[in-house]
Amino acid sequence: MKKEDAYYLGKIVKPYGRKGELLAKLDTDEPEMYEGMESVFLEIKGELVPFFIENSNLHKSHLLRMKFEDVESIEQAEELVGRKMFLPLTDLPELTGNDFYYHEIIGFTSTDENLGLLGVIQGVNEYAAQPYFIIKHASGKEILVPVHDDFILNVDREKRDILLRIPDGLLNVYLQDSAGDE
Repeated sequence: MKKEDAYYLGKIVKPYGRKGELLAKLDTDEPEMYEGMESVFLEIKGELVPFFIENSNLHKSHLLRMKFEDVESIEQAEELVGRKMFLPLTDLPELTGNDFYYHEIIGFTSTDENLGLLGVIQGVNEYAAQPYFIIKHASGKEILVPVHDDFILNVDREKRDILLRIPDGLLNVYLQDSAGDE
């Protein structure tokens, strides 16, 4: 499986016990959805490698305790600590309305209800304190718009467009000519 066909699920954080079990921190608001999975892909040397799961259940409500097939010792489990876990994009439940996955809206056109066309969404930085859209404006400049329910008016998957209401003056911050300003 290619990484672009998968989504990040979480990371293995430590072994559990002495018989090869592992604890993983999941990057999700609903960790219970991932109990009872049959398999997961681990990133090893830049490649996604499938691992089959004998059993899994939530541990202290926020960690997933897993036992992989053919991992029988604490030493084998320790080799997997720190590995990122992925699942196929096809496993994600389909979202509707204004709910979306960040990877889903890359390439969408972004339009402001008052200002018109903003540009094309190049990505979403989800690691900042406040996630934000990275939009390539027609001028070639990059515009950063917070991902916030108050700013997202409509997500049109068919037209691949997101209608926004960005804060007054935000666009000017990015488009003003800084030449000569000192």
